[in-house]
Formats: sequence, C-alpha cells, structure tokens
Amino acid sequence: MSDRYQDFTSSAIGKLLVKNLGLPAPTELKRYAEGAPLVDGLVAVGGRGRLAESLPTLLAGLDIHAAPVAGAPGEGERYQGLVFDATGLTDSGQLGALQEFFTPKMRSLASCPHVVVLGTPPEQVSGAERVAQRALEGFTRSLGKEIGKGGTVQLVYVAEGAEGAAASTLGFLLSPKSAYVSGQVVRIGAHGHLDAAEVADWKRPLEGKVALVTGASRGIGEQIARVLHRDGAKVVGVDVPQLADDLAKLMKELDGDWIALDITAKDAPQRLAHELSTRHGGVDVVVHNAGITRDKKLANMAEDRFEQVIAVNLTAPERITRELLDQKVVNAGGSIVGVASIAGIAGNVGQTNYAASKAGVIGLVDSLADELEDGITVNAVAPGFIITQMTAAVPFATREVGQRLNAMSQGGLPVDVAETIAWYASPGSTAVNGNVVRVCGQMMLGA
Repeated sequence: MSDRYQDFTSSAIGKLLVKNLGLPAPTELKRYAEGAPLVDGLVAVGGRGRLAESLPTLLAGLDIHAAPVAGAPGEGERYQGLVFDATGLTDSGQLGALQEFFTPKMRSLASCPHVVVLGTPPEQVSGAERVAQRALEGFTRSLGKEIGKGGTVQLVYVAEGAEGAAASTLGFLLSPKSAYVSGQVVRIGAHGHLDAAEVADWKRPLEGKVALVTGASRGIGEQIARVLHRDGAKVVGVDVPQLADDLAKLMKELDGDWIALDITAKDAPQRLAHELSTRHGGVDVVVHNAGITRDKKLANMAEDRFEQVIAVNLTAPERITRELLDQKVVNAGGSIVGVASIAGIAGNVGQTNYAASKAGVIGLVDSLADELEDGITVNAVAPGFIITQMTAAVPFATREVGQRLNAMSQGGLPVDVAETIAWYASPGSTAVNGNVVRVCGQMMLGA
C-alpha cells in the first residue's frame, strides 16, 4: 500500500507547498533488506558507564563499526547511529553529559539514524541515582520527537549483571529493522533474566527453531511468518478454516506447516499442543497475532460483538498459552509474543471491546513475566497505525490523522511489527522479558 501524501511531498510542487505552508514532510524510511549489513555506516559511542568499555566489542560481534567519539565529528563525517552509556550518571547534576555528547553530533546525522541511550533500571537504584536514571525517559522521548530525518531514539535500561545480553537489542534498535519503533523504553535483565543464549549466525538466529503464528494467512500475520522464516524458523501457521487455502499456499512457499483451526474452539489449545508435540517436538516461538475488530460505540454495542472480540483477541491466547506451558510444549529458552495495540494503551472511540482485549494482552505479559521457567520469555508489541488492506478502507480523513499524528508523520508497515517480533524471538533476546514495545512511529498523543 502506498502513501499518496508521502508520494506528493516528494514531488517538486509538493516540496514547495511543504516548505511554504509548514506541512508534515515524512522521510522515506530505510528498512532492512535480507543479506544487508545491520548498520551501513558509522556508530559513535560515548558515556562512562558499566557498558562503555564493552560496547565496541559487542557491536563488532554484529559487524557494526563503532568508534568512541567525545566531541564534534570530523569534517564531512556522518553518523548512522549514536549510543550513549548513561549508566554512570548517579545524580541530576551529571545529566549535562547528554547534551555534551549529543548536541555536537545532531547536525551530522545520516538519513534515518538510530539513537540508543543505555541506563540502569530506576527501580534497581535509589536516591539521587534513581532521579537521574528516570530523567533519561524524558530526554529520549523528547529527542525522538525532534530528531527528524526518519530517525529513531530509544532508551534501554540494562540491569546490573545483564551487560553481556545487550547485543541482540542493540542490533535491532540500531538497524533499519526498527525503522518504525521510536520513543520506546526497553528493559534487559528484568524479571530475573540476565543471560542471553549464544547466537551462531546473527543473520539466521532462529535456525532449527519452530515458530507458531496465529492469524498467519495474510496482513501482519503473513509478514510475521515471512520474517521468522527469513531468520531460519520452521513456521507453523494457524488460521480459520475459511482461509485454509490462503494459509496452505503461504506455508508451502515458506516450507512450513499449517493448521486450519478456530482458536476459540473449546479443544483448540489441546489440538495445538498435540500437533506441535507430535509433528515438531515442541515449539520455540509462539506468536499470538490473530485478532478481529467489531467496532461500535458502547451505547450501541451488541453483546455478541463484545464477546467475539474478547474471545479471539484475549481469551484464546490465554487458554493456548496456559495449555502449551502446562504440557511443556514450549521448549526451554522459548519466546511467547502477544500482539497488543495502541488502542489498548490510549483507547479509541468505538473500540471499548477491542481496547479491552488488547490491554488484556499487556496484562497477560505482566502476569506471566515472573512465572515463566526454563528461560522462557513473554513480551508484546503494540502496533499503531499500520498500513494494511483493512486500514485502506478507513475513511480518508481518519486515515490521514492516524498516519500523520506521530513523530514520523506516516503509517507503519506490517513488516515493522514482524521485525520487532523477530527480535523478541531471537535466542539472543532471552534477557528481554516482560516488555511492551510500541510500533507506532512514536505517536504524539495518548501513549
């Protein structure tokens, strides 16, 4: 799906009107292409915290060229990424180090740059240090809204003892894989997960793994299946029997397996557990993507419309997850990922049912994060306005507001959601647990 407004602003007359009228001018985002380097350019590294000395080595392991840079860049030098280790900031008087590092470099950023600030989880420190670390959130969220050029800015809180588990997250956030993720706070080492599994090949981290994707036949689910397959996984797609032909066609293309199943059926969890156990010896990645909308204002909402949405979007993932865990079908080091929504965080008119179900997905993450054993993790993505066939049917004015009301002034693509899920799913992300990351271009309002 193309963005007509973005195409217009790239034309000669469009550029003129944007300049004279102050209209949004979205930058065409760079997205990852299979086989490309994670970062095509220089990453400047600064700060004096717990990770400062190990950062160049961590990044080198991802084939990312990093150079410690203190002041202004050399003449003509452009940065594709910036990483600042702020774990050493122990009081608010030291926050000026952020300005000292970033200000000289802001005019020397390449197109679509990626910025990461590393901190210590505020809840793990106290006093003046807690104040300083919490201040990082305001800094990164604000920088994300002013960086421009299609850039992204993230804050990564790294728990003490989890320094060696940051590679997967840095690789994702510094690369075009996170093109539509900005203004987010990620925690590494939360909920007792401090270590990351070794990844033999960062281009195919899911080699030999089995991934279950519900709602896999089209839209975002199709892209999730494609990206997980690209990363080496054997994909088992699930969708309703009415879409069995589309599902089978896609899974044959990806050399995967498929199960035509209504996930709200009473025996659905047991059937999935049986199929995954007998045909694949278990599952390593579980993605709860299937979802429906039945929008109406609550005053006009019929009982069946409310209950259908809760059943598909929330109760089914709850029941399936519980059965797979109880039956030990999820392999050690596995990953469970729920697809929530910005609606579940900020709410939407006419979506009390949908928003409740998606907030519940976040609740599922919260409830399981401290319960899981054997290195299994649970996380969620919360997409914003993602351009799909479904959103193409939204009225023009509503669609334009949805696409422009974020720091990037554009909608995201299904692949943006899929890349975020693939990061969670990587064995290198086993210290990433209990997170909810918005894939929304950093929405301006509500979240």
